[in-house]
Amino acid sequence: MARSPGDQNLTRAERLQVGVLSAAGMPVDEIARAVGRNRRSVQRVVAASGGLRPRSVARSLLRLSIVEREEISRGLQAGESYRAIARGLGRAPSTVLREVRALGRGRRGYRAWRGELRRDRDSRRPRAAKLARNPRLRRIVERLLEARWSPQQIAWQLRQDHPHQPEMWVSHETIYQSLFVQGRGALRAELTRCLRTGRARRRPFTRVRGGEIPDMVLITERPAEVEDRAVPGHWEGDLIIGKMNRSAIGTLVERQTRYLMLVALPEGRTAEAVRAALAERILALPVELRRSLTWDRGSEMAEHVRFTVDTGVQVYFCDPHSPWQRGSNENTNGLVRQYFPKGTDLSVHAQPHLDAVARELNGRPRQTLGWMKPSEALAKLLR
Repeated sequence: MARSPGDQNLTRAERLQVGVLSAAGMPVDEIARAVGRNRRSVQRVVAASGGLRPRSVARSLLRLSIVEREEISRGLQAGESYRAIARGLGRAPSTVLREVRALGRGRRGYRAWRGELRRDRDSRRPRAAKLARNPRLRRIVERLLEARWSPQQIAWQLRQDHPHQPEMWVSHETIYQSLFVQGRGALRAELTRCLRTGRARRRPFTRVRGGEIPDMVLITERPAEVEDRAVPGHWEGDLIIGKMNRSAIGTLVERQTRYLMLVALPEGRTAEAVRAALAERILALPVELRRSLTWDRGSEMAEHVRFTVDTGVQVYFCDPHSPWQRGSNENTNGLVRQYFPKGTDLSVHAQPHLDAVARELNGRPRQTLGWMKPSEALAKLLR
């Protein structure tokens, strides 16, 4: 099939520009306009890079730059001698002579872009990725990914399990690159489904929500002990929504230990149904773990006054468009989505299954807890 105008291989500079703009979150259509190429060409580069910013090749100050090569090309076209060109660059004449001779095309055939291509080709030192060189390490990483561990959790665990074997260590960034850029790594592409987002490449994520609920107590009135996480029993909550907004699962995260509880909502996500389901789960906790609940501004919490009367737990609401004020819950909801992807019917999951998922998530080490597991942090707290 013939290519349309602009649908061709991008230069290295254009690929670098595409990678930088893509990593910054610019849509493909806008990147195509900025680079002056069509959307299909840009999309191929973005897909191949996995949304990662291309690596720049380090250049020694002793080597000619692209600007200097452009000056050499212009000087040759103008008929200047090697010595005159070198004087203008502040280089030795032999440097300019070697540069021109290396291409084997003589004075008339020298072009700066050809010199750059030769430089990139000669500077490459192909080396197999660490996960490709170490089958044992690769198997461990793949097993933990299949168990839905994050790359950061895997990197930390490897250092704990093999403290004196650096060959069994790998950074979380290496794991991401091996997943997103298949030409660079050794992990199977389908393992991207095990990541929290399930995406095959990086991209920015934004979320804006809001609403008005009568008699709200705003987060600004929340006691200081909640903010500094010094006292247990303060929770953050939200709903994850299923297909066509017809089903939901409640999520509750304890701020100090990051312990998670999932709440089935078989009666739907009306205010009455959510209030009843949450109250049942909260009342099953020890009294010292029932202090407050911070929620988003969703209408499902419209019966928050009755919830407080039933449970003794005060509900605080975030400011508009401020999900970061429930950071622990927002982060945990992303982990929960690994098990319950967007666009699926969440009503099919009964409470026993939700409890099993919560146990698995509470059994993962968390960096914010000093790599302790939430289940361990809660057990220590109760002891």
